[in-house]
Amino acid sequence: MEAKCVIKTTKSLCPICLNIVEAEVLLENGRVMIEKQCPEHGMFRDTYWSDSELFMKFEKFAHDGNGVENPHTNSLKGCPFDCGLCPNHKTTTILANIDVTNRCNMKCPICFANASVSGRLYEPSLGEIEKMLRILREERPVPCPAVQFSGGEPTVREDLPQIFRIASSLGFSQIQVATNGIKMANSVDYCMELKKSGLKTIYLQFDGLTPDSYIKTRGFNALPIKLRAIENLRKSGLKSVVLVPTLAKGVNDDQMGVMIDFAFENSDVVKCINVQPISFAGRVEAEELHNMRITIPDFFKLVEEQTDGQITRHDFYPVPFVVPVSRFIEAWKNEEYVEFTVHPHCGAGTYLFKEGDRIIPITQFFDVEGMFEYIEEQIEEVRKGRIGKAKSAVGLLAKLHTFVDNSKAPEGVNPYKLLYNVLTRGDLESTAEFHRNTVFLGVMHFQDAYNFDIERVCRCGIHYVLPDGKVVPFCTYNTLYREEFEKRYSRPL
Repeated sequence: MEAKCVIKTTKSLCPICLNIVEAEVLLENGRVMIEKQCPEHGMFRDTYWSDSELFMKFEKFAHDGNGVENPHTNSLKGCPFDCGLCPNHKTTTILANIDVTNRCNMKCPICFANASVSGRLYEPSLGEIEKMLRILREERPVPCPAVQFSGGEPTVREDLPQIFRIASSLGFSQIQVATNGIKMANSVDYCMELKKSGLKTIYLQFDGLTPDSYIKTRGFNALPIKLRAIENLRKSGLKSVVLVPTLAKGVNDDQMGVMIDFAFENSDVVKCINVQPISFAGRVEAEELHNMRITIPDFFKLVEEQTDGQITRHDFYPVPFVVPVSRFIEAWKNEEYVEFTVHPHCGAGTYLFKEGDRIIPITQFFDVEGMFEYIEEQIEEVRKGRIGKAKSAVGLLAKLHTFVDNSKAPEGVNPYKLLYNVLTRGDLESTAEFHRNTVFLGVMHFQDAYNFDIERVCRCGIHYVLPDGKVVPFCTYNTLYREEFEKRYSRPL
């Protein structure tokens, strides 16, 4: 038995009373645990990360952000009760969520929003939604670039296309909708209407490729709906679909390999799989916690096993790993750019290519760590005044080819050109060009009251914006605020 080793102390929540409690993050038998004591309700333990080696590797890629220059609230009660954003928050809004309704045309056994059961209607007006969007675009130094409309089920609103048009007019470069796909599965014309109104990306609830996966997660076999929705989106010209599985142990954890194959088979439309391991908020019983919990390293292991080792845990990197790229683009373009300074243990991802039957992660022909270390060194030289920004940028572009092994790259893919365009242009078209050649495989593990770590909340980059003008980190909203907020801003059905 390995002795406990305290990695850090932090603050968390008692999952019963939701009061702030002191917590320790511990190394124990190759796992990372979070342990906390509530004076009233006793001791609680949960798995923070199931692989301590990867935990430490990801930790070294942490980057501090400066938050927003114009916070919306003051720091009075302390995190997480000053949302927000308060002056202590370290990351700007990278992706905003706006719940446009709490109505839903499904009643899933698993639902973190606990939609359609409150007996109340939450549905902000178009004027309120426009106000929320303006708050996001007024954030400084970088306006929020991306918004996702969620719920409930957003497509139950008849005026959803009008909402997209408002967002487009305000300058959001990425407009997304999180949907179960029912309405899209029923009408190509509806998909075309959404495209014309400015919708860019569809976050499609997608829990696997077997009926049983959906019976457990959605209460019925929803797979035919998902397949029809993808086909109708293809016909409409909406070709940026993200498959979003809610991953739970013993429910659909055998589906990762077939979902990756499915994404490549439909890569003209499906650009990404964004896995969300189940969090114990909303409509999931806490007693199921240990039976269903999947952490990010568990997901890596599933992928490695179900792709016969073609994708390994070492092919994934945490979200803030790409911060040096943002800083390089800032230097090259001489303008503020979104920095993904989220907590290193919130999420991870990798880009996948395919050649015949072989899946090739980008890390197997591109020395990503080497390039990013070089960028970090150059940024430090610029900070110390030893070289100028322009010289640093030109030096990287000249050196870029040394990080690429073309002999291992997929046939017909010019990785140097793709990366060069992303670094020098840093725009949507260059990013889209990169995505046309790849499938992105990502994971984002949202917190609940059992594994809550305030350090993660302070660095969150996915926020809810609310009608009262507050901008609240995702995990804080769903763990602490959602029920109270919806009561305040809803009316009885």
